[in-house]
Amino acid sequence: MFRRTIAIFFGSVLLGIGINGFIVPFHLLDGGMIGISLLIKYVWGYKVGLTIIILSVPIYLLAWKLERRYFINSIHGLLASSLIIDLLSPLKGVFSVSVMEGSVIGGLFIGTGIGWMLRHETSTGGTDLIALFLSRWFSINVGMVIFLIDAAVILVGLYVMGEGILFYSLVTILSVGFATMTMTLIRSIKYYRSF
Repeated sequence: MFRRTIAIFFGSVLLGIGINGFIVPFHLLDGGMIGISLLIKYVWGYKVGLTIIILSVPIYLLAWKLERRYFINSIHGLLASSLIIDLLSPLKGVFSVSVMEGSVIGGLFIGTGIGWMLRHETSTGGTDLIALFLSRWFSINVGMVIFLIDAAVILVGLYVMGEGILFYSLVTILSVGFATMTMTLIRSIKYYRSF
């Protein structure tokens, strides 16, 4: 439990730095719940972390009803990461980087934070829980569902914000995916070496 708490805190700090320090200043998007919340922030000015919590309520009610293990393992990550994302909002504009650097570095911070939490069997939940449920109900690959959700977020962002953010937001998503995959791969390698 102590390790999981540390992982949630550390992962949430990385998420907060990546989002506020590198993604928000350039109005870039990520996929999933973070991307939806960023889009709402850019259009209406609402706080990212608070929006993540509000949008996640129906998902967590569904998780409570269908699979309480997922609810328990991710509710702490959701609450901690959302709070820390909003607490670190003053980081906007602190780092002097180009939009390309921001999209890569921000994505790496976010992906490392998510991956770190996944390594310790917790997460921020959100659309990943939806993807998990949909993949079970319709027997399709969970990665494909996550990809489709991310693609939908980017397409809505393209419509709302214009094509200027498209390329750099795709770079962000690729960076997030790379860092998350690397962190979870490290965990898998350590797990198999323990046998």
